[in-house]
Amino acid sequence: MKHISIGGLDVSRIGLGAMSMAGYYNIGAGSDDESIRTIHRALDLGVTHLDTAEIYGPFVNEELVGRAIKGRREGVVLATKFGLVSHAGAGPGVLDSSPANNRVAVEGSLKRLGTDHIDLYYQHRVDPKTPIEQTVGALATLVTEGKVRHIGLSEAGAATIRRAHAVHPVTALQTEYSLWTRDPEAELLPLLRTLGIGFVPYSPLGHGFLTGEIRSSEQLSGDDWRKTNPRFTGENLQRNLRIVDEVQAVAREAGATPAQIALAWLLAQGDDIAPIPGTKRVARVEENTAADSIELSAEQIERLNNLTPAAGKRHNEASMAVIDR
Repeated sequence: MKHISIGGLDVSRIGLGAMSMAGYYNIGAGSDDESIRTIHRALDLGVTHLDTAEIYGPFVNEELVGRAIKGRREGVVLATKFGLVSHAGAGPGVLDSSPANNRVAVEGSLKRLGTDHIDLYYQHRVDPKTPIEQTVGALATLVTEGKVRHIGLSEAGAATIRRAHAVHPVTALQTEYSLWTRDPEAELLPLLRTLGIGFVPYSPLGHGFLTGEIRSSEQLSGDDWRKTNPRFTGENLQRNLRIVDEVQAVAREAGATPAQIALAWLLAQGDDIAPIPGTKRVARVEENTAADSIELSAEQIERLNNLTPAAGKRHNEASMAVIDR
Protein backbone atom coordinates (compact mmCIF):
# COMPACT_ATOMS: atom_id res chain seq x y z
CA MET A 1 0.00 0.00 0.00
CA LYS A 2 1.39 3.38 -1.01
CA HIS A 3 1.59 6.14 1.58
CA ILE A 4 0.97 9.86 1.28
CA SER A 5 1.24 12.88 3.56
CA ILE A 6 -1.88 14.72 4.65
CA GLY A 7 -0.88 17.95 6.35
CA GLY A 8 2.41 16.36 7.42
CA LEU A 9 0.82 13.15 8.73
CA ASP A 10 1.90 9.95 6.99
CA VAL A 11 -1.04 7.64 6.14
CA SER A 12 -1.83 4.78 3.82
CA ARG A 13 -3.32 6.12 0.61
CA ILE A 14 -6.54 4.21 1.34
CA GLY A 15 -7.84 4.03 4.90
CA LEU A 16 -10.72 2.27 6.61
CA GLY A 17 -13.84 3.93 8.02
CA ALA A 18 -15.36 1.98 10.90
CA MET A 19 -18.78 3.67 11.06
CA SER A 20 -20.74 0.81 9.51
CA MET A 21 -19.36 -1.52 12.19
CA ALA A 22 -21.60 0.29 14.69
CA GLY A 23 -24.79 -0.65 12.85
CA TYR A 24 -25.07 2.20 10.36
CA TYR A 25 -26.54 1.18 7.01
CA ASN A 26 -27.73 -2.11 8.59
CA ILE A 27 -26.40 -4.13 5.65
CA GLY A 28 -27.05 -7.78 6.38
CA ALA A 29 -26.00 -9.79 9.39
CA GLY A 30 -22.69 -9.04 11.01
CA SER A 31 -20.84 -9.31 14.25
CA ASP A 32 -18.13 -7.60 16.23
CA ASP A 33 -15.89 -10.58 15.53
CA GLU A 34 -16.33 -10.10 11.80
CA SER A 35 -15.65 -6.37 12.11
CA ILE A 36 -12.46 -7.06 14.05
CA ARG A 37 -11.36 -9.56 11.40
CA THR A 38 -11.96 -6.84 8.81
CA ILE A 39 -9.78 -4.37 10.69
CA HIS A 40 -7.04 -6.99 11.10
CA ARG A 41 -7.18 -7.80 7.38
CA ALA A 42 -6.93 -4.12 6.52
CA LEU A 43 -3.83 -3.79 8.70
CA ASP A 44 -2.34 -6.90 7.10
CA LEU A 45 -2.89 -5.34 3.66
CA GLY A 46 -0.99 -2.21 4.66
CA VAL A 47 -3.82 0.07 5.74
CA THR A 48 -2.58 2.31 8.56
CA HIS A 49 -5.38 4.89 8.70
CA LEU A 50 -8.41 3.89 10.84
CA ASP A 51 -11.31 6.29 11.38
CA THR A 52 -14.03 6.20 14.05
CA ALA A 53 -16.00 8.65 16.25
CA GLU A 54 -17.56 8.79 19.69
CA ILE A 55 -21.04 9.28 18.16
CA TYR A 56 -20.85 5.96 16.31
CA GLY A 57 -22.95 3.70 18.47
CA PRO A 58 -22.56 5.96 20.39
CA PHE A 59 -19.26 4.94 22.00
CA VAL A 60 -19.31 1.24 21.07
CA ASN A 61 -17.50 1.77 17.77
CA GLU A 62 -14.48 3.24 19.53
CA GLU A 63 -14.52 0.31 21.94
CA LEU A 64 -14.56 -2.14 19.03
CA VAL A 65 -11.68 -0.38 17.27
CA GLY A 66 -9.78 -0.34 20.54
CA ARG A 67 -10.16 -4.10 20.88
CA ALA A 68 -9.13 -4.64 17.27
CA ILE A 69 -5.89 -2.69 17.51
CA LYS A 70 -4.86 -4.05 20.91
CA GLY A 71 -1.30 -5.25 20.49
CA ARG A 72 -1.10 -3.58 17.06
CA ARG A 73 -1.31 0.09 18.02
CA GLU A 74 2.16 0.90 16.71
CA GLY A 75 1.96 1.93 13.09
CA VAL A 76 -1.78 2.70 13.23
CA VAL A 77 -2.86 6.26 12.51
CA LEU A 78 -5.89 6.41 14.76
CA ALA A 79 -8.51 9.05 13.98
CA THR A 80 -11.65 9.80 15.95
CA LYS A 81 -14.09 12.68 16.33
CA PHE A 82 -15.85 14.69 19.01
CA GLY A 83 -18.54 17.34 19.12
CA LEU A 84 -21.73 15.42 18.33
CA VAL A 85 -22.17 14.27 21.91
CA SER A 86 -22.83 16.78 24.68
CA HIS A 87 -21.38 15.46 27.93
CA ALA A 88 -23.09 18.17 29.98
CA GLY A 89 -26.38 16.26 30.03
CA ALA A 90 -27.84 16.85 26.57
CA GLY A 91 -26.31 13.63 25.24
CA PRO A 92 -25.76 12.19 21.75
CA GLY A 93 -26.76 14.18 18.70
CA VAL A 94 -26.28 17.59 20.35
CA LEU A 95 -23.54 19.84 19.00
CA ASP A 96 -21.05 20.81 21.69
CA SER A 97 -17.45 21.78 20.98
CA SER A 98 -16.94 23.85 24.12
CA PRO A 99 -13.51 23.42 25.72
CA ALA A 100 -15.06 21.74 28.78
CA ASN A 101 -16.94 19.24 26.62
CA ASN A 102 -13.84 18.52 24.54
CA ARG A 103 -11.89 17.65 27.67
CA VAL A 104 -14.48 15.08 28.74
CA ALA A 105 -14.77 13.74 25.19
CA VAL A 106 -11.06 13.13 24.66
CA GLU A 107 -10.66 11.32 27.96
CA GLY A 108 -13.56 9.03 27.06
CA SER A 109 -12.19 8.32 23.60
CA LEU A 110 -8.71 7.55 24.93
CA LYS A 111 -10.16 5.07 27.40
CA ARG A 112 -12.42 3.34 24.88
CA LEU A 113 -9.67 3.14 22.28
CA GLY A 114 -7.19 1.80 24.82
CA THR A 115 -4.49 4.29 23.91
CA ASP A 116 -2.62 7.20 25.43
CA HIS A 117 -2.92 9.42 22.35
CA ILE A 118 -5.13 10.06 19.33
CA ASP A 119 -3.23 10.65 16.11
CA LEU A 120 -5.90 12.73 14.38
CA TYR A 121 -8.70 14.31 16.41
CA TYR A 122 -11.54 15.88 14.43
CA GLN A 123 -14.28 18.28 15.37
CA HIS A 124 -17.14 16.23 13.91
CA ARG A 125 -19.37 19.18 13.05
CA VAL A 126 -18.89 22.90 13.58
CA ASP A 127 -20.63 24.13 16.73
CA PRO A 128 -22.20 27.55 16.05
CA LYS A 129 -22.46 28.21 19.80
CA THR A 130 -18.69 28.01 20.35
CA PRO A 131 -16.25 30.20 18.39
CA ILE A 132 -13.91 27.97 16.41
CA GLU A 133 -10.98 29.82 17.95
CA GLN A 134 -12.00 28.55 21.41
CA THR A 135 -12.43 25.00 20.19
CA VAL A 136 -9.10 24.89 18.39
CA GLY A 137 -7.35 26.62 21.28
CA ALA A 138 -8.55 23.83 23.57
CA LEU A 139 -7.40 21.23 21.06
CA ALA A 140 -3.99 22.89 20.90
CA THR A 141 -3.73 22.37 24.65
CA LEU A 142 -4.42 18.66 24.14
CA VAL A 143 -1.63 18.58 21.57
CA THR A 144 0.74 20.19 24.07
CA GLU A 145 -0.27 17.57 26.63
CA GLY A 146 0.45 14.76 24.16
CA LYS A 147 -3.10 13.40 24.17
CA VAL A 148 -3.67 14.48 20.58
CA ARG A 149 -1.04 14.56 17.82
CA HIS A 150 -2.94 16.29 15.00
CA ILE A 151 -6.12 18.37 14.70
CA GLY A 152 -8.80 17.91 12.06
CA LEU A 153 -12.13 19.42 11.04
CA SER A 154 -15.11 17.63 9.47
CA GLU A 155 -17.62 19.30 7.16
CA ALA A 156 -16.21 22.75 7.90
CA GLY A 157 -16.62 25.64 5.48
CA ALA A 158 -13.81 27.74 4.05
CA ALA A 159 -14.13 30.65 6.49
CA THR A 160 -14.09 28.30 9.49
CA ILE A 161 -11.04 26.49 8.14
CA ARG A 162 -9.12 29.75 7.77
CA ARG A 163 -10.00 30.88 11.29
CA ALA A 164 -9.12 27.51 12.80
CA HIS A 165 -5.83 27.23 10.96
CA ALA A 166 -4.79 30.67 12.21
CA VAL A 167 -4.98 29.39 15.81
CA HIS A 168 -3.24 26.03 15.32
CA PRO A 169 -2.27 24.11 12.17
CA VAL A 170 -5.14 21.97 10.91
CA THR A 171 -3.82 18.68 9.56
CA ALA A 172 -6.84 17.40 7.66
CA LEU A 173 -10.37 18.18 6.58
CA GLN A 174 -12.82 15.29 6.38
CA THR A 175 -15.75 15.91 4.06
CA GLU A 176 -17.86 13.86 1.70
CA TYR A 177 -16.26 13.65 -1.74
CA SER A 178 -16.84 11.15 -4.52
CA LEU A 179 -17.92 10.84 -8.13
CA TRP A 180 -21.40 11.92 -7.08
CA THR A 181 -20.40 14.58 -4.55
CA ARG A 182 -18.02 17.00 -6.25
CA ASP A 183 -18.78 20.05 -4.10
CA PRO A 184 -15.30 20.36 -2.50
CA GLU A 185 -13.63 20.99 -5.85
CA ALA A 186 -14.87 24.56 -6.23
CA GLU A 187 -13.54 26.18 -3.07
CA LEU A 188 -12.37 23.71 -0.43
CA LEU A 189 -9.70 21.77 -2.31
CA PRO A 190 -7.91 24.91 -3.59
CA LEU A 191 -7.99 26.38 -0.07
CA LEU A 192 -6.64 23.21 1.53
CA ARG A 193 -3.77 23.11 -0.92
CA THR A 194 -2.96 26.74 -0.29
CA LEU A 195 -2.83 26.11 3.46
CA GLY A 196 -1.11 22.72 3.26
CA ILE A 197 -4.06 20.83 4.78
CA GLY A 198 -4.74 17.24 3.72
CA PHE A 199 -8.12 15.98 2.56
CA VAL A 200 -9.87 12.84 3.85
CA PRO A 201 -12.98 12.05 1.78
CA TYR A 202 -15.64 10.09 3.63
CA SER A 203 -18.30 8.07 1.79
CA PRO A 204 -16.03 7.84 -1.28
CA LEU A 205 -18.39 5.18 -2.68
CA GLY A 206 -21.48 7.36 -2.36
CA HIS A 207 -22.85 5.49 0.67
CA GLY A 208 -22.51 2.28 -1.33
CA PHE A 209 -24.35 3.56 -4.41
CA LEU A 210 -21.25 3.65 -6.60
CA THR A 211 -20.67 -0.07 -6.10
CA GLY A 212 -23.50 -0.64 -8.59
CA GLU A 213 -25.26 -3.09 -6.32
CA ILE A 214 -28.14 -0.80 -5.30
CA ARG A 215 -30.63 -0.38 -8.12
CA SER A 216 -33.75 0.20 -6.04
CA SER A 217 -34.60 1.56 -2.61
CA GLU A 218 -36.49 -1.69 -2.08
CA GLN A 219 -33.12 -3.38 -1.65
CA LEU A 220 -32.54 -1.35 1.52
CA SER A 221 -33.86 -2.58 4.85
CA GLY A 222 -36.67 -0.66 6.49
CA ASP A 223 -34.43 1.03 9.06
CA ASP A 224 -31.61 1.86 6.63
CA TRP A 225 -31.09 5.65 6.92
CA ARG A 226 -30.42 5.89 3.19
CA LYS A 227 -34.16 5.57 2.66
CA THR A 228 -34.35 9.19 3.88
CA ASN A 229 -31.50 10.33 1.62
CA PRO A 230 -32.79 12.34 -1.37
CA ARG A 231 -30.35 10.66 -3.76
CA PHE A 232 -31.69 7.20 -2.98
CA THR A 233 -35.35 7.98 -3.52
CA GLY A 234 -37.80 8.37 -6.39
CA GLU A 235 -36.75 9.94 -9.66
CA ASN A 236 -33.42 11.03 -8.19
CA LEU A 237 -32.37 7.43 -7.76
CA GLN A 238 -33.30 6.60 -11.33
CA ARG A 239 -31.30 9.56 -12.64
CA ASN A 240 -28.32 8.66 -10.48
CA LEU A 241 -28.23 5.14 -11.86
CA ARG A 242 -26.82 6.68 -15.04
CA ILE A 243 -23.73 7.67 -13.05
CA VAL A 244 -23.34 4.09 -11.87
CA ASP A 245 -23.81 2.75 -15.38
CA GLU A 246 -20.89 4.83 -16.63
CA VAL A 247 -18.70 3.79 -13.71
CA GLN A 248 -19.54 0.16 -14.49
CA ALA A 249 -18.58 0.69 -18.14
CA VAL A 250 -15.16 2.00 -17.14
CA ALA A 251 -14.82 -0.87 -14.67
CA ARG A 252 -15.38 -3.41 -17.45
CA GLU A 253 -12.70 -1.74 -19.56
CA ALA A 254 -10.21 -1.71 -16.69
CA GLY A 255 -10.96 -5.22 -15.45
CA ALA A 256 -11.93 -3.83 -12.07
CA THR A 257 -15.04 -3.40 -9.92
CA PRO A 258 -17.09 -0.20 -9.87
CA ALA A 259 -15.96 0.45 -6.27
CA GLN A 260 -12.33 0.20 -7.33
CA ILE A 261 -12.90 2.62 -10.20
CA ALA A 262 -14.60 5.14 -7.91
CA LEU A 263 -11.66 4.95 -5.49
CA ALA A 264 -9.04 5.04 -8.26
CA TRP A 265 -10.67 8.21 -9.61
CA LEU A 266 -10.42 9.83 -6.17
CA LEU A 267 -6.76 8.85 -5.83
CA ALA A 268 -6.09 10.41 -9.23
CA GLN A 269 -7.31 13.79 -7.94
CA GLY A 270 -4.12 14.43 -5.97
CA ASP A 271 -1.47 13.01 -3.67
CA ASP A 272 -2.96 14.86 -0.70
CA ILE A 273 -6.25 12.92 -0.76
CA ALA A 274 -6.70 9.88 1.49
CA PRO A 275 -10.20 8.33 1.22
CA ILE A 276 -11.60 6.16 4.02
CA PRO A 277 -14.10 3.72 2.47
CA GLY A 278 -16.13 2.04 5.16
CA THR A 279 -16.96 -1.63 5.46
CA LYS A 280 -17.40 -4.42 7.97
CA ARG A 281 -16.55 -7.18 5.50
CA VAL A 282 -13.15 -8.75 4.85
CA ALA A 283 -13.94 -9.23 1.15
CA ARG A 284 -14.84 -5.56 0.78
CA VAL A 285 -11.68 -4.32 2.43
CA GLU A 286 -9.67 -6.54 0.09
CA GLU A 287 -11.56 -5.13 -2.89
CA ASN A 288 -11.19 -1.53 -1.78
CA THR A 289 -7.50 -1.65 -0.95
CA ALA A 290 -6.76 -3.21 -4.35
CA ALA A 291 -7.80 0.11 -5.92
CA ASP A 292 -4.38 1.41 -4.88
CA SER A 293 -2.84 -0.46 -7.82
CA ILE A 294 -5.31 0.70 -10.49
CA GLU A 295 -4.11 3.39 -12.91
CA LEU A 296 -6.88 4.96 -14.94
CA SER A 297 -6.10 6.31 -18.38
CA ALA A 298 -6.39 10.03 -19.10
CA GLU A 299 -9.43 9.28 -21.27
CA GLN A 300 -11.12 7.29 -18.51
CA ILE A 301 -10.48 10.03 -15.97
CA GLU A 302 -11.92 12.58 -18.38
CA ARG A 303 -15.06 10.49 -18.88
CA LEU A 304 -15.54 10.20 -15.15
CA ASN A 305 -14.84 13.90 -14.63
CA ASN A 306 -17.66 14.72 -17.01
CA LEU A 307 -20.36 12.58 -15.43
CA THR A 308 -23.71 14.29 -14.95
CA PRO A 309 -23.91 15.65 -11.38
CA ALA A 310 -25.96 13.60 -8.94
CA ALA A 311 -29.63 14.46 -8.57
CA GLY A 312 -30.81 15.45 -5.09
CA LYS A 313 -29.08 16.89 -2.04
CA ARG A 314 -26.45 14.65 -0.50
CA HIS A 315 -28.22 14.51 2.88
CA ASN A 316 -31.72 15.10 4.19
CA GLU A 317 -32.61 18.53 5.58
CA ALA A 318 -31.74 17.69 9.19
CA SER A 319 -28.26 16.46 8.30
CA MET A 320 -27.60 19.34 5.89
CA ALA A 321 -28.52 21.80 8.64
CA VAL A 322 -25.42 20.93 10.70
CA ILE A 323 -22.97 21.22 7.79
CA ASP A 324 -20.93 24.41 7.89
CA ARG A 325 -21.08 26.26 4.56
